[in-house]
Amino acid sequence: MKGKILATPRSFAKDDDRPLRMLEDAGYAVVRNPVGQILTKEQMTEHLQGCVGVILGVDPMDADVIASAEGLRVISKYGVGTDNIDMEAAQSRGITVCVTAGANTDAVADYAFALMMAAARRVIPIDRACHNRDWSKQSALDVYGARLGIIGFGAIGRGVAARGAAGFNMRVLAHDTVWDAPFAAKYGVTRATPDEIYKTCDFISLHLPLTDKTRGMVSHRQFEMMKPTAVLVNTARGGVVDETALVDALRRKLIYGAGLDVFEQEPPELEPLYGLDNLVMGSHTAASTTGATRNMGIMAAQNIIQTLEDNAL
Repeated sequence: MKGKILATPRSFAKDDDRPLRMLEDAGYAVVRNPVGQILTKEQMTEHLQGCVGVILGVDPMDADVIASAEGLRVISKYGVGTDNIDMEAAQSRGITVCVTAGANTDAVADYAFALMMAAARRVIPIDRACHNRDWSKQSALDVYGARLGIIGFGAIGRGVAARGAAGFNMRVLAHDTVWDAPFAAKYGVTRATPDEIYKTCDFISLHLPLTDKTRGMVSHRQFEMMKPTAVLVNTARGGVVDETALVDALRRKLIYGAGLDVFEQEPPELEPLYGLDNLVMGSHTAASTTGATRNMGIMAAQNIIQTLEDNAL
């Protein structure tokens, strides 16, 4: 045996065992998530002992955890967000960090649009009413032909833009420090500032990494700018949205609704979130499709094997 690999994502090799077989065939013993939920720091420290690699979900990988994993040589992120990894600590230890770029792009873009549609058309309240045999009509928002704002014009943001422009005839505005001009031209996307998006768009979809600069970037000031008919969608990272400000905005009807798949704490600790009928909540599940989990699993396993083989040369 070449070493142990800890795999923390609960969906890793769940529906398709190829990633597991790839690692085992390469000579590694795989330790699956032993608790069936996101691991704590203490659990990460315990289960990383003796591991040369980890396939990591959203579990904590801070400097303390990294320091405790003496034999660790590679962190293979099951996804693309690395905000739960202390990159500086990993670099100082010579630990390679890999991501599965592109593996879940379509799945997350689909789910962002699903949240948008569900919030705009009040799918959840109508469903609940129907289950209680209440067939009264509930008015909702139009989606087709509306104005869509995207903050973060990477692969997933572009995927949402394409769905909005091509499928729903939406006028799309987008913001990013890096601009894909050919893609924007193809789909008629207009480059805009975040404030222009907050002020003018009917739907606002966030696709940003969580950094010191983006943490809490959508807060009271931004909600005050938005239309009372606006819908906010976040499938990026929970810390990008100030959840206290969001609760206030939804309660005061500053915006029409929101769809969130990510929260600062998961499950959220902010109790008022659970009582809002104009908030559609997801359990960080945007990438949880059979295709996306298969792709992420295979890519994460490939990253582990390739990195360890390269380091062995």
